[in-house]
Amino acid sequence: CLLSKPPPFPPAPAQAQIVHAGQACVVKEDNISERVYTIREGDTLVLQCLVTGHPRPQVRWTKTAGSASDKFQETSVFNETLRIERIARTQGGRYYCKAENGVGVPAIKSIRVDVQYLDEPMLTVHQTVSDVRGNFYQEKTVFLRCTVNSNPPARFIWKRGSDTLSHSQDNGVDIYEPLYTQGETKVLKLKNLRPQDYASYTCQVSVRNVCGIPDKAVTFQLTNTTAPPALKLSVNETLVVNPGENVTVQCLLTGGDPLPQLQWSHGPGPLPLGALAQGGTLSIPSVQARDSGYYNCTATNNVGNPAKKTVNLLVRSMKNATFQITPDVIKESENIQLGQDLKLSCHVDAVPQEKVTYQWFKNGKPARMSKRLLVTRNDPELPAVTSSLELIDLHFSDYGTYLCVASFPGAPVPDLSVEVNISSETVPPTISVPKGRAVVTVREGSPAELQCEVRGKPRPPVLWSRVDKEAALLPSGLLLEETSDGKLRLERVSRDMSGTYRCQTARYNGFNVRPREAQVQLNVQFPPEVEPSSQDVRQALGRPVLLRCSLLRGSPQRIASAVWRFKGQLLPPPPAVPIAAEAPDHSEIRLDAVTRDSSGSYECSVSNDVGSATCVFQVSAKAYSPEFYFDTPNPTRSHKLSKNYSYVLQWTQREPDAVDPVLNYRLSVRQLNQHNAMVKAIPVRRVEKGQLLEYILTDLRVPHSYEVRLTPYTTFGAGDMASRIIHYTEPINSPNLSDNTCHFEDEKICGYTQDLTDNFDWTRQNALTQNPKRSPNTGPPTDISGTPEGYYMFIETSRPRELGDRARLVSPLYNASAKFYCVSFFYHMYGKHIGSLNLLVRSRNKGALDMHAWSLSGNKGNVWQQAHVPINPSGPFQIIFEGVRGSGYLGDIAIDDVTLKKGECPRKQMDPNKVVVMPGSGAPCQPRPQLWGPMAIFLLALQR
Repeated sequence: CLLSKPPPFPPAPAQAQIVHAGQACVVKEDNISERVYTIREGDTLVLQCLVTGHPRPQVRWTKTAGSASDKFQETSVFNETLRIERIARTQGGRYYCKAENGVGVPAIKSIRVDVQYLDEPMLTVHQTVSDVRGNFYQEKTVFLRCTVNSNPPARFIWKRGSDTLSHSQDNGVDIYEPLYTQGETKVLKLKNLRPQDYASYTCQVSVRNVCGIPDKAVTFQLTNTTAPPALKLSVNETLVVNPGENVTVQCLLTGGDPLPQLQWSHGPGPLPLGALAQGGTLSIPSVQARDSGYYNCTATNNVGNPAKKTVNLLVRSMKNATFQITPDVIKESENIQLGQDLKLSCHVDAVPQEKVTYQWFKNGKPARMSKRLLVTRNDPELPAVTSSLELIDLHFSDYGTYLCVASFPGAPVPDLSVEVNISSETVPPTISVPKGRAVVTVREGSPAELQCEVRGKPRPPVLWSRVDKEAALLPSGLLLEETSDGKLRLERVSRDMSGTYRCQTARYNGFNVRPREAQVQLNVQFPPEVEPSSQDVRQALGRPVLLRCSLLRGSPQRIASAVWRFKGQLLPPPPAVPIAAEAPDHSEIRLDAVTRDSSGSYECSVSNDVGSATCVFQVSAKAYSPEFYFDTPNPTRSHKLSKNYSYVLQWTQREPDAVDPVLNYRLSVRQLNQHNAMVKAIPVRRVEKGQLLEYILTDLRVPHSYEVRLTPYTTFGAGDMASRIIHYTEPINSPNLSDNTCHFEDEKICGYTQDLTDNFDWTRQNALTQNPKRSPNTGPPTDISGTPEGYYMFIETSRPRELGDRARLVSPLYNASAKFYCVSFFYHMYGKHIGSLNLLVRSRNKGALDMHAWSLSGNKGNVWQQAHVPINPSGPFQIIFEGVRGSGYLGDIAIDDVTLKKGECPRKQMDPNKVVVMPGSGAPCQPRPQLWGPMAIFLLALQR
């Protein structure tokens, strides 16, 4: 069945159309330029962009008018099908499908996705501040505020008990929307409370059942004791404790009706590990310094504002004792000189900082205050709570060892001390880099040590930082890193650590003077990086090829040597680089002509004395592989009765002009889990770049999958093979003239869903999955094809089903693009208790309205029969198969092979040739139609 190939089509610009195939509530046209797709939050969004044009257009999905964090805002989707599982409200907005193929202007279509949702409402009770006195709710005005987040905007209904409230029926209430509120809010105002106003109030919110979202409600009981929460603490708002103590804080309720809920929180961060919060009691066993912070107790009962109390927990601790030597500031001196002033400072980091006490000692004895020796606290030029000892007019007798001791009086916290020696040898620091260490060169992955030498007495710590990169972090992740010996040790250096490092003296634990600094250069050597690391070089037979291996980066940045090999064998060295040139940055060889003998693997190994890298070139005259299109619209064509299907295989040839022309393709088709394959050679004329090729595979068996292999052949021989798996899929998109039939062969059942409002569900089964204990004398033994593998849908009417129970099977939502449609299907109604089978059409142009289109009741025999039902929907619609249980359990009803097509139905509603009598019923089965065999295939080069 090989058809002649039409002449090639000229290039044609891209065209696009968006269709839906997901769980839409409704798709409507707002105006000529906008389509709106409404979907419930949590459902699956599926949009398809059907494109035509030649060459085959590339499709790109983008999104605007939504959340900036939405993934389609940041990364486009290059695929004809856009699928979002469990769609969120932030993913609503306008989606664009852009199709372009380089011919004319790109085609752009858009659709607005409207995500519908309804959160739980929240009800709070308030009273104006001016009304708050004594008894909270007696002869006062009260406001009940109901807030909800929804899309579309919610409708509010206020009820007192079971009675709906309104302005007209009760002049003691007022219902209004407040200004400047977040979300949707409705306020019920009770003016000057009356005895009847003490009642149960319900706020009911509704989005009018859009997308099947049910109404939600919240209730509040208003009484004459209703009051906002009030709290008090069992401890002071600032609590200072010693490390290791067990801390218990109680948050006591002093008011509130309904009974408020209490919650403890900690800032910053969560509650400490081991802390226990039970109601209003917070317990922290063996408290540590890290547990310091603010602890908040919050009480809420949706009346008034939440009540909040905060405890500032301070756990006594001290760390980081430091000292500073400050020469005479007035005389701008940086050295200690007799006759000038000198200041010694001592500081510790403590909690609470202000409770620290300092004591100074000289040569082991307490320092005594005098006119020349002053001890001060909170020096404005130094950190808070710092103790300073000032020596006025320094004398030789002031030389000695000074000790500063920091302590918490009466607390079990160890004292911290720091010692400072003052003498003629106490001099400010200097810093330098040891000889030969100004530039450190190491290989990547090795350790490195950067060193600066500090002289002076005392010797302060050394602070390291990066110089050449602004705000760059050290390998430790810090901006500054302190070392006591002046050495910065780096483990396993990497190339990004190369650069200049600064070392400088700290202004603590030494002289408080301008920091001294020096610099060290770190060079990290690493092997070369080359391009291409691997390249597939294709060229026609007899044509020349130039192979070039280029140095991208490396340290040193030069090529010391380059060695070429062909199939592992050394090649003669390439021509030398001219002497006048700089260090070479590439190596290349030239092949005068590609032949079968010169085809193969070429390797170029480049070295820079640190390491080497290799460029690999695969030189060949083989044709590139074909490239399949996986998003071909409606690739599967199912055949009625036969349980066969055909598949439209589409592909283009990758870079056909790179090698000799493709002469033919070899096609191999193998059913999965089978060994034998059908192989066929397909001759072609000259294939152009971007030209779309089609191959229709026929006589594929439902529901089996197949592996397809496609190999191009040129004068060189076989090219690269491409393979893919073909799966049978039932149609789930909008009806079109292709007359797709749903056989119910896969679990998705063509996008049909079970109705949630009926009594029970339809069941999918075949002869192999039937219950062996099923009721006899009812239901079909097989599907319409008579094969045991074929599936169908049926209703099981055994217990616990009762008379009149209904099962509904609902189709996907279809856009009405034609005036008339025809629904064709096979039904099987066998058993003495058969009830009814109804076909309904649900129109969604003005809400959901179900209309009866066809109905049949009673026993029709053990045969499959076909029905054709004309419908003329006025807008987007769904079809519903409704099975109704009869008077007993022998009433199983089945359907199969459902077709929805545009146009009118055949005049002859029942075709005798379409009646299939099941085995055992006393009549022969109808002969099957003759099939094309064994694999009827034709090739088309046509415009898409």
